[in-house]
Amino acid sequence: MSSPAAHRPPDLVAAWFAGRLPDAWFTEPVAVVIDRDEVLVVGRLAEPALPAGTSADAREVALATRCRAFRDETREHRIRIAAEAEQRFERKVSWGVTCGDREELFTTASVPVMTRLRQPERRVLDTLVDAGVARSRSDALAWCVRLVGRHQGEWIDQLRSAMTQVEQVRATGPSA
Repeated sequence: MSSPAAHRPPDLVAAWFAGRLPDAWFTEPVAVVIDRDEVLVVGRLAEPALPAGTSADAREVALATRCRAFRDETREHRIRIAAEAEQRFERKVSWGVTCGDREELFTTASVPVMTRLRQPERRVLDTLVDAGVARSRSDALAWCVRLVGRHQGEWIDQLRSAMTQVEQVRATGPSA
């Protein structure tokens, strides 16, 4: 059974990172996304100063370089912070940054998920594999989940919001 530390409210986890991260790293408070396995911390970097008239390709290179430089220059410090957080929250800590309209996630966890599928669902996955869309049933299933997330994002967001309200009601209910 997980310890109480593993079930900290998301705002307390975000507050811990706000207090622990160097102020100079990001231009605004980090976004902290938590699930059963992972805490993902994503911070916004200052955009590089570019001369007027810089091409879209050159801007993209500058943003990618800024993200890569942050990753390289902060690696040791992020590892130390992640080790503290992983012990405290009993979840893997992953990192990412945004710079301009670019988002890069790094050190993210890839967690196996078990599912049982009947033949019609397996045939869908096998078709994706046979067509070269995916390398394996596992990749095909991940592709399907990404597709649903992309095309049903608003509905998924509404569902998450409803679940947050349910959690808040439970937290204020009678104690056993």
